[in-house]
Amino acid sequence: MNKKYVLLSLALYGLFVFLVINFYKGSPSSMTWEDREEFNRQYIAKLVPGQHTLEQILTDLGTPDSTEAIRKNNNYYQVTFYRTQHVKSDGITTQEECSYLLFVNDILTGSGLGIGYPDNWQVIDNHTKN
Repeated sequence: MNKKYVLLSLALYGLFVFLVINFYKGSPSSMTWEDREEFNRQYIAKLVPGQHTLEQILTDLGTPDSTEAIRKNNNYYQVTFYRTQHVKSDGITTQEECSYLLFVNDILTGSGLGIGYPDNWQVIDNHTKN
């Protein structure tokens, strides 16, 4: 009789582990800041410009730490910033602690480190010259 309970318990445990592994989707918003930074770094490193939309990335990474947008020459430019590196423990996320993702008309066109980002608006100026 005890063997049946042990086998039943093992089978139920195996089923539970299978369901969690295959169906549970962890959310970056529920992670610790250290885990979220690592998750963001790994995710952003795999991105290929031209193959991802703003909507896909917002679904996968969640709400950005900050965002900027501008309309220029009939194009809509949006830059999202996601925290990827810890700099200072002050409770404030700055651009130097982030990586940026540049979208043109909701398509990913570039990314980089957020430090000194305002200088990188030249990316938009260069895009409009083409």
